[in-house]
Amino acid sequence: MAKNSLLIWLASRSSLPLFLLGKVIRYIFYFGFLYFLVGQTKGLAGYESNQILFFTATYVLIDTLAQFFFRSVYSFRPLVISGDLDLILVKPVNALFRVLMGGPDPVDLITIPPIIAVVVYIGSLLSPSLLQIFYYILLIINGLLIATAFHVVVLSFGIITLEIDHTIMIYRDLTSMGRLPVDIYKEPLKGILTFLIPVGVMMTLPAKALMGLVNPLGIVSTLIFGIALLMLSFKFWNFALKKYSSASS
Repeated sequence: MAKNSLLIWLASRSSLPLFLLGKVIRYIFYFGFLYFLVGQTKGLAGYESNQILFFTATYVLIDTLAQFFFRSVYSFRPLVISGDLDLILVKPVNALFRVLMGGPDPVDLITIPPIIAVVVYIGSLLSPSLLQIFYYILLIINGLLIATAFHVVVLSFGIITLEIDHTIMIYRDLTSMGRLPVDIYKEPLKGILTFLIPVGVMMTLPAKALMGLVNPLGIVSTLIFGIALLMLSFKFWNFALKKYSSASS
């Protein structure tokens, strides 16, 4: 699966530098804008400039990892409409795994190491303890679990409604609000992004954990929440499959 995706990219490698350049420019604008913003204001929402930059670096890391692993979600709709999903369902490979992680993006594979380097560098400026680093890694994994749950739900809606593009764009618009800590938003938006649509849990809490702003009970409850959300998304996927009308039916 991943091999086929890589071969496709290699076959059109002339476009690879353009995609890569586009991503690099986007990341430069992210951090450049924030650098000048927090540099002029001496912080934002009670956070210092390095902390704000770390929130954004964490967002970019989780968002890029999610795009790398779940890129095939964007091409799921044609499988349902054409009936090719039938061919996946009858294969011994888990169908959800195939449609969820069947086509990683090689461009993101190139950009992930520099992003990790930026996260490590900015994080080191905050002088975290080993325990805080451990909490941060745990919550990064938890953020990816939540991202997985979101994408499974999008796939499930794709089966039920035959709509993927708008749903995945709504997901991306919502998660983009996690570029900055959700603390900057006023209620009720802050509460919605924290509890109803867990962008704060997914994007903001990992950075807060590295800063020592999350207690152990908060870490545990967040991990439980992420696992529970993933399990619920699996149940919704199974429900959606029962509603699927195959091409042969």
